[in-house]
Amino acid sequence: MRDYMKDTDRYGKIWIWTAAVLILMVPVAICVYYDAWPEMTAVFKGLLGVAPIYWTVGLIEVITYTPMLGVGGTYLAFVTGNLTSLKAPSALSAMENAEVKPGSEEGEVVSTIAIATSSIVTTLVLAAGVGVLWLVTPLLDSPVLKPAFDNILPALFGGLGVVYISKNWKLSVAPIVFMVVLFLAVPSLAGSVGVLVPVGVLIALGAARIMYKKGWV
Repeated sequence: MRDYMKDTDRYGKIWIWTAAVLILMVPVAICVYYDAWPEMTAVFKGLLGVAPIYWTVGLIEVITYTPMLGVGGTYLAFVTGNLTSLKAPSALSAMENAEVKPGSEEGEVVSTIAIATSSIVTTLVLAAGVGVLWLVTPLLDSPVLKPAFDNILPALFGGLGVVYISKNWKLSVAPIVFMVVLFLAVPSLAGSVGVLVPVGVLIALGAARIMYKKGWV
């Protein structure tokens, strides 16, 4: 297992940096092709407003998801993307069905396989979707279906959450109440869900500790 972890870490770093370089090469290639380069002052001004947010979210996501997904699953999920809405739910559901715990050797393997399968399936679905997109574009643009597309992510996590909340609903009360009150008070925070996930985790842990000491759970 030690050799597996070392190899996974080495290849994971290679693919992470390869993906980062390829992503940065897209705007560079466009600038080279059209011979149109932005002014560096404009670039820095734009980065000043968004980069700290992305850096913070990126750091928080690594700290939050790595213990759940394992080394291999984390590298694979961050390279392929769509971590919050697809990769993490896939890994957690697979470990739940396999009856293994996150962080264990079995959980490491199951999580990596689940995320890899999710990545392959997602790629195939996207390829098929692109092929038939022109057929269903009028349907997708229908105002009748817009509310459904706006609630895909809440529906996904709602279905996943029921499985875990039903096991010990008392632990879910504090973070749910806090988040509901927070979003009702400040609706603009709906776009900062990635940052608030660790906040919910900390609230759940704190509430669980208090209830455990009082003998409620």
